[in-house]
Amino acid sequence: MGTIPTASVLGSVMMLFFCSSCTVPVDLSPEERSELEDIRRRKGALLQEIQRLREELREAILEVEGLETSTEGSKTLQKSRHVAMGRKKFNMDPKKGIVFLVENELLRHTPEDIAQFLYKGEGLNKTAIGDYLGERDDFNIKVLQAFVDLHEFTDLNLVQALRQFLWSFRLPGEAQKIDRMMEAFAQRYCHCNPGVFQSTDTCYVLSFAIIMLNTSLHNPNVRDKPGVDRFISMNRGINEGGDLPEELLRNLYESIKNEPFKIPEDDGNDLTHTFFNPDREGWLLKLGGRVKTWKRRWFILTDNCLYYFEYTTDKEPRGIIPLENLSIREVEDPRKPNCFELYIPNNRGQLIKACKTEADGRVVEGNHMVYRISAPTPEEKDEWIHSINSAVSVDPFYEMLAARKKRISLKKKEEQP
Repeated sequence: MGTIPTASVLGSVMMLFFCSSCTVPVDLSPEERSELEDIRRRKGALLQEIQRLREELREAILEVEGLETSTEGSKTLQKSRHVAMGRKKFNMDPKKGIVFLVENELLRHTPEDIAQFLYKGEGLNKTAIGDYLGERDDFNIKVLQAFVDLHEFTDLNLVQALRQFLWSFRLPGEAQKIDRMMEAFAQRYCHCNPGVFQSTDTCYVLSFAIIMLNTSLHNPNVRDKPGVDRFISMNRGINEGGDLPEELLRNLYESIKNEPFKIPEDDGNDLTHTFFNPDREGWLLKLGGRVKTWKRRWFILTDNCLYYFEYTTDKEPRGIIPLENLSIREVEDPRKPNCFELYIPNNRGQLIKACKTEADGRVVEGNHMVYRISAPTPEEKDEWIHSINSAVSVDPFYEMLAARKKRISLKKKEEQP
């Protein structure tokens, strides 16, 4: 399966979730839209061919230059090529990329050297960095610690430190990985700023509260925007049973309100790994949102998202359904067999957070309260339900925050006479 999303469509998806308006009305007839879509496809194919020719020309130039240089120059050129190859391998599979760089003596197999390589981040995918740092084996944990130690948080308030930290990689979606990374951050911040908080638990809890505040204030899908008083109230008792200074919390709130966190975006060339080795892929029938017709689509399940395409050769998905906080159930449908649905538990009329690409190229918000899908056979239905259930994620922030607050509360009770 060679389906690869372009940077443009993934950029449009991000804009859909993080900006209030992202559609551009186009008044075209169906024939004009079809012709425009055909032109766009041909243009995309031409651009890909041009890029391929550029790469071939670049390789040819490098080879010619290599022949004209001295032996030492050739070694330098070969090293540069191996470094570039190692970065690409890292972006596809972080562990294999590190092994390649170590085997070619481009990187020493020490936590400090690998951490420095990730911290510089030249040509590296920020998502891949986050995935590698979040792994739980002993060596990766040492790399994480060395990576966090490269950050200097002295005399920064917590929001400033978080801005620096969260820009150096992208947080993975797995709760245990996030927990390890934020625990390391809290320890480093408290080490750089002794006396600001009573414990690393306090720093950890407040860091998550700030991240959630950022989402609540700046995600247009969140309608209930918390005020500063509610933010202060949410964080009462987290400082080893005591309250943090109100002025501190107000300053942190205003900082996030005035400037949201910047999410590091990866270069489009590094996104080619998205649809490699998917969890599952295949043809399914999808029921439309407004127009209740069944359409055959090629579905790909990967990275906690369900993507669907009109054709297997399409470079861009027609729709993207993030599975976070969704549930799945079997349903009976009089028109189609082997049906299941994606839905929001305890739904009160809100639409599922998703997006789709119209025929004219516009990226618009999805209009499904449920996604009803029909599989070709009962066996495939069961396999899809199992695969999607395994991929469905729940926002880990709230669960980890509740667990850490409970730990603080129990610790306080144990200390009381």
